[in-house]
Amino acid sequence: MYQNKGDYNMEIYVVQPNDTLYSISRKFNISLDKMIRDNELEFTEQLVPGQTIVIVYPEKTYITQKGDSIESISKQFNISQMQLLRNNPFLSDTPIIPGTELTISYNTSGNIAIGGYIYPYIDKNTLKKTLPDLTYLTVYNYRAINEGKIISYWADEEIIQLAKDYGTIPLMMSTTLSAQGEPDIETAYSILLNEEYLEAYVNNTIRIIKEKGYLGTNIVFNYMNPNSLYLYLNLIERLKVELDKDNLLLFVTVNPNTSYVNNELTFDKIDYSVLNTKVNGIIFLQFIWGTNYGPPLPVNSIAKIKSFIDYAITNISSTSIAVGLSIISYDWQLPYIPGNSYANSLSLNSALRLAQDKGVSIQFDEVSQSPFFTYIQLETSEHIVWSVDARTISSLVDLINQYSLQGAGLWNLMIYTAQLWLIINSQFEIEKLIPDKFN
Repeated sequence: MYQNKGDYNMEIYVVQPNDTLYSISRKFNISLDKMIRDNELEFTEQLVPGQTIVIVYPEKTYITQKGDSIESISKQFNISQMQLLRNNPFLSDTPIIPGTELTISYNTSGNIAIGGYIYPYIDKNTLKKTLPDLTYLTVYNYRAINEGKIISYWADEEIIQLAKDYGTIPLMMSTTLSAQGEPDIETAYSILLNEEYLEAYVNNTIRIIKEKGYLGTNIVFNYMNPNSLYLYLNLIERLKVELDKDNLLLFVTVNPNTSYVNNELTFDKIDYSVLNTKVNGIIFLQFIWGTNYGPPLPVNSIAKIKSFIDYAITNISSTSIAVGLSIISYDWQLPYIPGNSYANSLSLNSALRLAQDKGVSIQFDEVSQSPFFTYIQLETSEHIVWSVDARTISSLVDLINQYSLQGAGLWNLMIYTAQLWLIINSQFEIEKLIPDKFN
């Protein structure tokens, strides 16, 4: 049987003191098991005040029957298997049990392109749960070194084929950053400034794409400024000529150089229009890594992202822009000492467990739309943890809608984040641009 549930799609509930999952399910008149499964809640006995629970209201649901399969249910409702897997990610590694409520569709408002960044050593089950949600998959595995040579770190053939099986376009990520994100400005400019090295880099990129079966490349620009723009444009033009010969795609991920001066956000005023005409899309994303040496700040600031978009759309179309979000938490010890202090990264669930273990409530910064909490370690050491939750993700989705952006680029997707996909999938249909093996 199935049930139509009208025009509602999603809301976010912020846990209050003394709430339980049972009381929340009663409040919203939804199945306790489904709420836990939808949010993939790991800590069900004790909630943390301030944590978020996403409540979704599908347009159409279905109660599974004996003999059902992913293929038969998809045919019954005339939907793709990717849509069924996207709306019910647990089906990627769990057999269909009769009596299970599945989400068939949401009352979505349009299409969106979603790109994700991963390392090749991602857990395959995590990747299979994630691929139905992705238009593009950028694989972080290649580093440009001296004289335009390119080295790789891990085998990636299986990842590339799996992406194609799920109708997701695999992109070779190219950068001079190390596997741990360490910068190498000298190598970047040595390639850009030397014609022989530049030609070698372009040729090596094309060779790897063809040998491995990628469908394009995503070039990361970390050091671009107004004075060096022409060098990057020359690289893009050279790559595009070669990629166009085989109808391969070219994307650029720009890591904007932003800072605060007298509490005002500043960034390089670059004319991105000269790049925009040469590429399939531009992703604006600030890469952050396992260790953060900067001051304790929100992982993502929606206010900062909005300010940057306001500038970017003065010279390129909003429909060419994908906006980046980093799915990670950071734990700083206070006080922060420049040049000495650093933060270690945590997964979103690990940050939530830490708040639970310390018995603290999660607070929320309205400007950045970011959750944070403080705690005391060993009775003397104060810490602050900045993270991401459903409200951060929802605010990013609001920006995408407000500016009619092409989509989002998500760094990184090594750990599955259920609330991220609940929010995106309840609002949009994910664009799939190549056939998948399931349909």
